[in-house]
Amino acid sequence: MSGWLVIAGLGPGSETLVTPEVTAALAEATDVVGYIPYVARVAPREGLTLHASDNRVELDRARHALQMAAAGRRVVVVSSGDPGVFAMAAAVFEAVESGPADWRELDIRVLPGITAMLAAAARAGAPLGHDFCAINLSDNLKPWALIEKRLRLAAEADFAMAFYNPRSKARPEGFARALGMLRDVCGDDRPVIFARAVSTPEQAIRVVPLTEATPDMADMRTVVLVGSSLTRIIARNGVPIVYTPRSAPE
Repeated sequence: MSGWLVIAGLGPGSETLVTPEVTAALAEATDVVGYIPYVARVAPREGLTLHASDNRVELDRARHALQMAAAGRRVVVVSSGDPGVFAMAAAVFEAVESGPADWRELDIRVLPGITAMLAAAARAGAPLGHDFCAINLSDNLKPWALIEKRLRLAAEADFAMAFYNPRSKARPEGFARALGMLRDVCGDDRPVIFARAVSTPEQAIRVVPLTEATPDMADMRTVVLVGSSLTRIIARNGVPIVYTPRSAPE
């Protein structure tokens, strides 16, 4: 087969945070496939066809990309951040597993990107400097009971945490429940970082104690980072520095 499929991360927003490897793949591509706002980040050019689709058709999008690659096209499936973190890489491989046998022989590559939680952490300092976990708070693809269980266990284990998709207009109540659980389990004033539109002109970083965090501080463009019991704040003018030491007491 002469075609190939690349699953690429476009980073958190700024063009300067797109890796050279991803830029090179886009320059060679005949087709770019992805969610509407992510495809809009790819500059049109002669010989390139852009295929934008809605956010809830991941498997259909993946199958379309695989079909084009099998037909000899050079296809890039784009995600924001890193394609392997709550994004399109898993959807493509799910489609490969359930699809025609010849899809397994395609040249498929995953190109990493800077995911939102790492970009947000860098802007705040080093809140993920010790053990941490990432949890997607959207219950579109998994039940809330599972999210709740993972939240509680992560809090009891004293991980720092990164929350993707914390709150949307369609499900505003989930993040409120998550904050309530964290307050009950943690019982302290560990810092919560609300990082919105990181690396774009609309970037806003806000650090508040857990007891003062409210659901309306987040939307779908926000990544929320919650420190562990060891996370520290260095006060200064403007946004403080937040970091978690690399060691833990015995």
